[in-house]
Amino acid sequence: MTATILVVDDEPDLEALVLRKFRRQIRDELISFVFARDGVEALHAIEQHPHVDLVVMDINMPRMDGLSLLAKLQEREDKKSAIIVSAYGDMSNIRTAMNRGAFDFLTKPIDFADLEATILKTIRHIEVLREARRRQAEAERAHASLSRYFSPELAKRLAAGSDSDDMQVRWRDIAVIFTDITGFTSLVETAVPDVLAELLNEYVGGLTDVVFAHEGTVAKVIGDAIQVLFNAPGDQADYATRAIACARALDQWAEAFRERWKHKGVDFGATRIGVHAGPALVGNFGGDRFFDYTAYGDTINTAARLEGANKTLGTRICVSDAVASGAEEFRGRPIGDLVLRGRSEPLRAHEPLSAAEFDAPAAMQYATAFAKLESDDAAAMPAFAALVGMRADDPLASYHLRRLLNGAKGIRIQVG
Repeated sequence: MTATILVVDDEPDLEALVLRKFRRQIRDELISFVFARDGVEALHAIEQHPHVDLVVMDINMPRMDGLSLLAKLQEREDKKSAIIVSAYGDMSNIRTAMNRGAFDFLTKPIDFADLEATILKTIRHIEVLREARRRQAEAERAHASLSRYFSPELAKRLAAGSDSDDMQVRWRDIAVIFTDITGFTSLVETAVPDVLAELLNEYVGGLTDVVFAHEGTVAKVIGDAIQVLFNAPGDQADYATRAIACARALDQWAEAFRERWKHKGVDFGATRIGVHAGPALVGNFGGDRFFDYTAYGDTINTAARLEGANKTLGTRICVSDAVASGAEEFRGRPIGDLVLRGRSEPLRAHEPLSAAEFDAPAAMQYATAFAKLESDDAAAMPAFAALVGMRADDPLASYHLRRLLNGAKGIRIQVG
């Protein structure tokens, strides 16, 4: 590629000397020259030749001197590299020029061998900078594009290069969230297509924003269901805490969304959320041709079944003890020991609460009633009956009361 050099000097013979000394490089199209006699002409020349790579300038010139021109060049978005040429006795000005961003300097009378060496060195420097800017621009464009489809953490790694170790399939300890909507199939069958598209776009977009705010990774969006990972692809020491905070924020956003659409005459179902933590196979399962960053394993299946357990329990969020015990200052109430479909061993589950809910008298009453249930105390039924009498809108307390009325005992619960 030909490098374009702007020479700015008011000496009348300099143009002819430069063209003669660099005739071979000009002939081989390695270098081309543009000339100006002062700073004003130089700025006009740059407007006509915006791809000028390098400016070689004198300091002492009429109308606009080299220092003023250098300041103008530094103000441009495409800052031009500059070499200062001036008399040796003008060292104070040369020093000022270097402080203002000049790349190098030469003293007069000009040694053309030295000038050629300095020009070639500067051009190599310019090429390195240009390549760095090109790569940065490509990375920024890639990141902007990928951020439309992937979580910020994934987009950052993909833009940097998908051969990162973080993208390789391997075992990781993670927390996973599953969400789903009650009655979504019926909604699909009855809603007008335009309304359904608006609903889903707003819903999935809103939940995704909540996930990104908690620095989670959206691994899958399947219709109305979303799978979210924490501690993947990057390490997050507080991943259990993040997952529970994210689950509660998702619930709050989804309930507000549901209420908004209810006022528009659309009966949108509640969002059910399951959260679990444990080891899983995580990475890009799409091979070389397709990118599919996701997770597989019993931890993922358990989170999905905890989400489904909400339907039986009447809750909206169901989190395992594995994630609750790993979270900092977990606030919640025990649900019971769930025997999930496909599992023989029970899994302790909890319903997370806000700080206000956790500190309310009803939470203490529930804890007392659950303790009686846990010990097979006959007083468990009247304790839950009293709780439901005070709070008929508590679905979990109502669920336990129904179980007791139907003859069930203890906290072991068969789900699905």
